[in-house]
Amino acid sequence: MRVYLLILLVAAAVTFVAVPIVRHVALVSNALTPVRARDVHTTPTPRLGGVAMFAGFATAVVVASRVPYLSGVIDSSAWAVVLGAGLVCLLGVVDDLWDLDWMTKLAGQVLAAGVMAWQGVQLITFPVGGLTIGSSRLSLVSTVLVIVVVMNAVNFVDGLDGLAAGIIGIGATAFLAYVYVLTRQTSPDSYTSLAATVVAALIGICAGFLPHNFHPATIFMGDSGSMQLGLISAAGTIIVTGQVDPGSFSSSTAIPVFLPVLLPLAVLVLPLTDMVMAVVRRTRAGHSPFHPDRMHMHHRLLAAGHSHERAVLVMYMWTAVAAYSLAAMAFFPTGWVLLAAAVGVALAVAVTVNAMPGLRRRRAARASAPSHEEPQP
Repeated sequence: MRVYLLILLVAAAVTFVAVPIVRHVALVSNALTPVRARDVHTTPTPRLGGVAMFAGFATAVVVASRVPYLSGVIDSSAWAVVLGAGLVCLLGVVDDLWDLDWMTKLAGQVLAAGVMAWQGVQLITFPVGGLTIGSSRLSLVSTVLVIVVVMNAVNFVDGLDGLAAGIIGIGATAFLAYVYVLTRQTSPDSYTSLAATVVAALIGICAGFLPHNFHPATIFMGDSGSMQLGLISAAGTIIVTGQVDPGSFSSSTAIPVFLPVLLPLAVLVLPLTDMVMAVVRRTRAGHSPFHPDRMHMHHRLLAAGHSHERAVLVMYMWTAVAAYSLAAMAFFPTGWVLLAAAVGVALAVAVTVNAMPGLRRRRAARASAPSHEEPQP
């Protein structure tokens, strides 16, 4: 685990140091996010933070390739992830500077995902039921679809300071713990794992970026950052599904076989749910799925009376409950995990609903308002 901590720290340090440099470049080049009707921020803010995140991620992978313990797992798939991350980062920079139309941006996402998949990061097997994708063409298409969906899910949820990086970082810590234990369970002779290396670097770039991005943010990650987080998250998931041999599981294994599929969904439950709701809402209104609005989850929390910081923390809490509860099934008896998860959900509901400042004010206003009903005869 120490070597993965090293990769995490390298990614965090490089990202943290690179952000002020990127911010200066953004200010000089006028790469600022204007204040639009749908936005929450009140002053134009530098973007392109994803460039610093890519610097951190790429450096971490290079360092990992030089570490003897990890050199065996840094293969063409690792460089494919770096290449894919670089392509979506470039796409995001172009979009941040010149505001691409949604069709062009989607085509760029498909291209970046396709290049990464073509280089070897593909869905081939599923750990549940021993399912295998028999067609290489179907494998490529399925992989691209998964990556594009995750990229857009993270992009959609990136609407408050610190939100996207925090959600992905929290979920990725649970995923790293699970992947580490999974590797030890399925490969007793070697604890090295490309998936764990990628996820450790992912946590690092989130941790390195967050100090600059907490409210009030001094820089935004922009599309170059949010799409990059989505692509790397998807890559880690795809790699770990290929790492698992369904035949290696037995009835006595400590690792539930469904976790390689469900845990990534738990990590991304808020972004994916928010994206599905947005797509349905916008298409029903006759708009493009990418048409911006102020109806995302974070907008609803703000409208309910939560402060900016509190709304972000509420979404952090829900992510932690979902991700850590499922990851805990790899370590503890299911009954105890379900009990802890129920407590976590209850606390999250209490913080989200009962503690809403706006809800409390509305209840107080209704209680103090005079009744205009006619007395019953």
